[in-house]
Amino acid sequence: MTSARQLYQHIVSGINVYPPKESQAIAFMLLEHYMRLRNIDVLVDRPVPENTAQPDWGNIISRLNNNEPVQHIIGTTEFCGLEFRVSSSVLIPRPETEELVQMVTRDYAEPDKDVAILDIGTGSGCIAIVLARFLPHVTVHAWDVSDEALSVARENARQLIADVQFAKQDMLDVTFPLPGNIIKFDCLVSNPPYVTYSEAEHMRPNVLRFEPHEALFVEDSDPLLFYKAIADFGIHHLKKGGKCYVEINEHFGEGTKQVFEERDYKQVEILRDIHGKDRFVRAVWKK
Repeated sequence: MTSARQLYQHIVSGINVYPPKESQAIAFMLLEHYMRLRNIDVLVDRPVPENTAQPDWGNIISRLNNNEPVQHIIGTTEFCGLEFRVSSSVLIPRPETEELVQMVTRDYAEPDKDVAILDIGTGSGCIAIVLARFLPHVTVHAWDVSDEALSVARENARQLIADVQFAKQDMLDVTFPLPGNIIKFDCLVSNPPYVTYSEAEHMRPNVLRFEPHEALFVEDSDPLLFYKAIADFGIHHLKKGGKCYVEINEHFGEGTKQVFEERDYKQVEILRDIHGKDRFVRAVWKK
């Protein structure tokens, strides 16, 4: 009879593209997803009944060693305690982005009337959906340029019972002000593309080969392109006192801050992530 620990050791020993600690974490994820075996089951070496259906571990390990992300193999990932569907059409949510969401939820935790938040470049919908779940008094809108990403985001919102108003919109092709009776927002939040192409050589193959480049990269000649577009949009569509929160490239903190200051945003500040890196800019529109 196979045991949980034997399965765990089989998976870890087969993975050869990740450091040991990462291979161990991946093994635990796979056992939880496919076998409903928890970490404690491995630690106590719980027996696995012989009639228990098992996946093709050889194929899964081969895909991992081909640098396919484990999140794509199992089809989901956890973000802020919720399980999100992911695919090659969307970025796999990162822990740093959880910090971005936490900032917004802290600042908007107190119920207020007619609070509207826009998530720009929603991808899997992780930011918008968590905000809708954690801030039920807030109206959440989410935009993306990709039909495939919006399909994933809408499915996540359905599965997680989150009320988010999704729309297709390219932030680099917005006419100000937007036509019709577009509302003004209390808050803009975004994790836009911010990795320059010159940085690609330092990135892991599992990111470069399997995640959407249009959601990751920006030209070296204009690395702050999306922040300029977001800041310009906020001039026309943020309420007075409205806030803007963006995740940033750690190498362009001062430059991103300057983008907002040049457009008369106030209280512009660079905030660091849990690793001590410049990771976010928060700004207030006071005109």
